[in-house]
Amino acid sequence: MTNQELNELKNRFVANGAATPNTAFAERAENAELWDADGQRWIDFAGGIGVLNLGHRHPKVVAAVEAQLKKVMHTSAAVISYAPYVQLCQKLCELSPVRGPERKAMLVNTGAEALENAVKIARAATGRSGIITFDGAFHGRTMMTLAMTGKVLPYKNDFGPMPGDVFRAPFPNPIHGISEEASLNAIRTLFKTDIAPHRTAAIVIEPVQGEGGFYIASPDYLNALRALCDEHGILLIADEVQSGFARTGKLFALEHSGIEADILTTAKSLANGMPLSAVVGSAKVMDASGPNSLGGTYSGNPLACAAALAVIEAIDEEDILARSEQLGHRLGERFKAWESRFAPVAHGRHLGAMAAFELLDGNGNPDAALTQALCAKVREKGLILLSCGFYANTIRILVPITVPESVLEEGLEIIEASLEALG
Repeated sequence: MTNQELNELKNRFVANGAATPNTAFAERAENAELWDADGQRWIDFAGGIGVLNLGHRHPKVVAAVEAQLKKVMHTSAAVISYAPYVQLCQKLCELSPVRGPERKAMLVNTGAEALENAVKIARAATGRSGIITFDGAFHGRTMMTLAMTGKVLPYKNDFGPMPGDVFRAPFPNPIHGISEEASLNAIRTLFKTDIAPHRTAAIVIEPVQGEGGFYIASPDYLNALRALCDEHGILLIADEVQSGFARTGKLFALEHSGIEADILTTAKSLANGMPLSAVVGSAKVMDASGPNSLGGTYSGNPLACAAALAVIEAIDEEDILARSEQLGHRLGERFKAWESRFAPVAHGRHLGAMAAFELLDGNGNPDAALTQALCAKVREKGLILLSCGFYANTIRILVPITVPESVLEEGLEIIEASLEALG
């Protein structure tokens, strides 16, 4: 079927809230490129929203899924488990920056499910209910994670009252005038105005905000937040759904700070395209809730677990962490060049290959319209590019870390030519 024929079906049968505005339909993909139903080639700088750190159809991942498909496709781990589930939990417990020495993990399907379960576990472990998150945070689209998400449009606007006992503090962001001390003081103020520390189960933070704009929490801030949690017996939950699995030059972004979380959530590139997420924590915390209190029908599907085990091997064997650092430096240098050449480009930043820049208007304010225009312009030239941010003016780069040099340069040249065309 052609793109046009598929769009006719989409318009008739897919709910508007679940439909992409992109009129192309992916037919096949390889590493950082894909081809649509009409045969047009696209360069992919979105990576399935950070899911494809190893690129589309990484050979090792494909082989692992094919091999597992010949053995067991589904049983439900709640009925009878299988080796890849427990083997992956072992790997995650060994690799995650979580307080130990004894750790445990559980598997679900999506980032939102991981955060939902992290909250449930934190409440069970502490006997407290309050959850503190941050402005600009994105933790998912379920009702609980929407309550935790710090942006109304497009995520929360239409869905009525949110679950309670969720409170918010400003994320440290010097670009927008929020110092680290101001952020910490805001949490201390919350303890006086809205939720006492003895009622607070957890503080949830993305070490690098994803949808919020790729803003990076410094090691100093994360260490201070860890100390604040310890002072009051509050669990620290690190949301590494988008920042995990090599995107920042470490397996997890939290490793840049040297601290450990009580609970860590991960998803997206964990299984490089297969639906899988995980919650990892200290054994005492993870075992706080009763038997059969965690899980789901498809949680930790055998195919997804096999994919994740292959991802972990590939990251080590192909030196992906070093490649992520190199890609990040490459992007950072390009952003600097654009800042000197194009007046709207500002605030280039990266942690490893988790990289972004902002577009500002003539008064130095966030320019959401220009950001939207740039994404549209590059799409005309065959590049898939995503924006994000509290003010919708951030361009984020989530190209696969495995991208060939020629394809990376081609994509960057498209962005550069489009910035020039937009004046």
